Amino acid sequence: MAIYIVRRLVAAVILLLIVTAAVFAIFFLVPRLAGATPEDLASRYVGRTADAEQIHVIAVKLGFTDPIWVQYGRFLKGLVAGADYSTGPTTVHCPAPCFGYSFLTQNPVLPDLLDRLPVTLSLAAGAALIWVVAGVATGVVSALRPGSIFDRAAMGVALAGVSLPIFFTGLLSLAVFSYALGITAPGGSYTPIEDNPFLWAYDLLLPWITLAFLYAAGYARLTRAGMLDTMGEDFIRTARAKGLPERTVVVKHGLRSALTPILTIFGLDLGLLLGGAILTESTYSLPGIGKYSVDAVVNNDLPKVLGVVMVGSIFIILANLVVDLCYAIVDPRVRYS
Repeated sequence: MAIYIVRRLVAAVILLLIVTAAVFAIFFLVPRLAGATPEDLASRYVGRTADAEQIHVIAVKLGFTDPIWVQYGRFLKGLVAGADYSTGPTTVHCPAPCFGYSFLTQNPVLPDLLDRLPVTLSLAAGAALIWVVAGVATGVVSALRPGSIFDRAAMGVALAGVSLPIFFTGLLSLAVFSYALGITAPGGSYTPIEDNPFLWAYDLLLPWITLAFLYAAGYARLTRAGMLDTMGEDFIRTARAKGLPERTVVVKHGLRSALTPILTIFGLDLGLLLGGAILTESTYSLPGIGKYSVDAVVNNDLPKVLGVVMVGSIFIILANLVVDLCYAIVDPRVRYS
């Protein structure tokens, strides 16, 4: 088990290095290969109002005129040891890990992301809890009663949940439950959990349900398919022949064997949400990482976009690392392989 964990940790570090190279190539190397000049790259750092002379000065200060391998080394150094950015007469130090410095807001990107992380983390954690419990439970019950009224109704709702986009269900939920009935909080409000846990949950209840409705539908269908395959296996019939209670057969033997693909997709979904639930946060005007990335694109603030991509990639890697470790708990074959 220890060797398995060490292997996964080493693989995560290697993958993180590959991600940094890929991100750097997307934002810096590919535009150069497509014919972009250093001034074209620098224009993404100074907004839309800078003149040609200012853009050239920024290109030289940021090192865009240096060879590409020198720029990549400086990029890695900023992640490990921080970087210094000249904003005119003064030099600002961006502490490690430095994901960039926004010349529009005159702030390093990482502190801004960390300020918005609690909102995205609260949204992702609450929605994930709802969609996993609701989706898996619905899938199990549907698999145990295939063809029943509940099965057909649940799969019909699941199909609707997968098909309807989040901005449609989000706006419809706001119109009905917030503005018409006044049951839930209107969009745009967020209370930190340390200030008032009940108001925190009240503000996020509708975004949780809306986001969970989208994901729970897929989890219900995936769980149902996995349970239908598992419940017909020989070891299930053996467990029943031994006289084990039906609950033990379903949960310990059936569901546990069907959890592997669910864990896989859960790691990807949770990692993507922690990197920014763009549509949900934009629909409900939540000041999270997703809304932050949208504002960065609108304002042509490349360092912020770069920082969001790096943070999202790190969350996906960490989520998949946790999933790999959970494999060893759910499936004994992983521990002994």
